[in-house]
Amino acid sequence: MPIKKTIAVFISLIIATIVITGCGSSQSTATKAPSSNTGSAPTATKAPSNNTGSAPTATKAPANNTGSAPITLNGAGATFPLPVYTEWIQMYKSVQPDVTLNYQGIGSGGGQKAILDGTVDFAGSDSLLKDEQYQQMPDLQMLPMLAGAVVPIFNIDGVDNLVLDGQTLVDIYMAKITRWNDPAIAALNPGVTLPDEPIVVAHRSDGSGTTEIFTSYLGAVSKEWTDNVGVGKAVEWPADASGQGIGGKGNPGVAQAVQSTPFSIGYVELAYAKSNNIPFADMINAAGNQVTANADTMKDAMAAFANSFSERLTTKIVNAPGKNSWPIMGYTYLVIHMKNTDCDKTAALLDYIQWAISDDAAAQKAADLGYATLPDAVRTLVINKLHEVTCNGQPVL
Repeated sequence: MPIKKTIAVFISLIIATIVITGCGSSQSTATKAPSSNTGSAPTATKAPSNNTGSAPTATKAPANNTGSAPITLNGAGATFPLPVYTEWIQMYKSVQPDVTLNYQGIGSGGGQKAILDGTVDFAGSDSLLKDEQYQQMPDLQMLPMLAGAVVPIFNIDGVDNLVLDGQTLVDIYMAKITRWNDPAIAALNPGVTLPDEPIVVAHRSDGSGTTEIFTSYLGAVSKEWTDNVGVGKAVEWPADASGQGIGGKGNPGVAQAVQSTPFSIGYVELAYAKSNNIPFADMINAAGNQVTANADTMKDAMAAFANSFSERLTTKIVNAPGKNSWPIMGYTYLVIHMKNTDCDKTAALLDYIQWAISDDAAAQKAADLGYATLPDAVRTLVINKLHEVTCNGQPVL
């Protein structure tokens, strides 16, 4: 091949190589450009993430005011203390805004089942736990919170004041006294015109600490009641068998049943009688004196049993011997766990309990609703027990 032609071919090959290399560089750059755009997408995604990340900071700011993150505590159980627990929960929001407490009044039996099932953080109960329940969950602890009177409410047209005694009340609930003008009732109410009408007997239809308090009283004054009906959260009511009984769920249900049923009698916690303006009977107490349910007669009954608490911090205060004692009374308890693993929730619950039994405004609200607050000696027992509560093996307080 001539030299000139050889040089020309060689130059052409060099030029072609340069062109191909340049095109390869352009293609590589073009491929990376979307990659860079895609790579910037995570950066764009992270920007909202940073905004989201600032949300917990905003949430924590109020929590820092109370020294804790937002916490929710769920409880359920007795309707006996429901009016005051509802008020306390609202009041406590101003003390600890980041602690939300929920409490459902489903009856003492329901509350005990809920804490045994692990569906609540605490339970309310007027009924004492059984040995088998402690065996099932040994770290359960009952804490007395308040005491309250159970009162016989009635609906008798034209009668605003009524007096009963223990035996008469037993006979009404055993369906032995079936009419309002029975001689036994008339003897206790001289000068009162009692109607010749059948007595409708209202009672709880659910497992109830109020029922346990009420039947404990009936059993205390009548061996026949104890032997034939018994004492507990639920019993077989003789009045039902005679066709004179009606049931109501919770204290509200019994209150409603009596209000809507002429010539009826029932039993509720004092707060429900007061708040619904339902008349309730005076009682002849163990000392033989006529008493009405109020702060003084409740205090007198509590004093008579001040030193009767068991190691489990439980006691009964029915049929107290004091001359001014209201005879149908009981403590209402919170049921909590002594051994815990969620330390924030446990600390929040203990703080609430201490506030509820120690705060002056909380005590005044309870008194206004018709409850009796804890005597100093009993409050000390409760606070000492709170100091034994642990979380992951360490004391919480």
